[in-house]
Amino acid sequence: MNKLKARLKSGKACVNAWLAIPSGFSAEVMAQCGWDSVTVDMQHGVQDYQSMVQCFQAMDRHPITPLVRVPWNEPGIIGKVLDGGAWGVICPMVNTLAESKALARYCLYPPKGKRSNGPIRAAAYGEASPYQSIANDEVLVIPMIETQEAVDNIDAILDVPGISGIYIGPSDLGFSLGLKPMLDREEPQIFSIYEKLVAATTKRGQFAGIHNATGAYAARMIGMGFRLVTILNDSGLMAKAAREQIAITRKEAGEVAK
Repeated sequence: MNKLKARLKSGKACVNAWLAIPSGFSAEVMAQCGWDSVTVDMQHGVQDYQSMVQCFQAMDRHPITPLVRVPWNEPGIIGKVLDGGAWGVICPMVNTLAESKALARYCLYPPKGKRSNGPIRAAAYGEASPYQSIANDEVLVIPMIETQEAVDNIDAILDVPGISGIYIGPSDLGFSLGLKPMLDREEPQIFSIYEKLVAATTKRGQFAGIHNATGAYAARMIGMGFRLVTILNDSGLMAKAAREQIAITRKEAGEVAK
């Protein structure tokens, strides 16, 4: 069963990891750090389908829910990541009612959708698995809201049967508004958009997620009503920790280390 979905339904905030590095070992390390879910990024990360499967295999014994951000809104890759074991699909650039309907259709089995049957890993390799009977209720279908067009169409996007919630990409959202692409935004116009999106999901019993650069900002977003918060990604966290420790070493060692 999808523990992340159950936690979100209960109203609790969930902290999500983001994997850009195509490594089972890296995924295994991340899975032990206390996240509620871990997302393999197949859009902007250095991940492909095979590395996604390896990451899932490495994380299987840890109590986290595996998600995938797919490269685009198309049925082939969406079906494959779900068959490979993803319990949720985060899909970029869903801007319209038609695109939201397509995403739900690709994620769900008939009669609710058009997903093809063949859950090679999701069904634990056996015909006796109840996977097909629970998948439509358990898989998270999450369109990304990244443009003004999507914000304008939010009610139509959310009203599509099967949509679980939304995930905001602050960089692309700002980019679409003529702003610098970045995380942890502070512009009043962006906060107004965030408030609108959180309100739209809350009144429907859905959730809003957002990508963040720091834990402190993620906590602020939880305070605003977001219930799925991501903190940077594995490569970014590794680089940040390395820079911090190098800076401490050089500072405390003095001139000899500079």
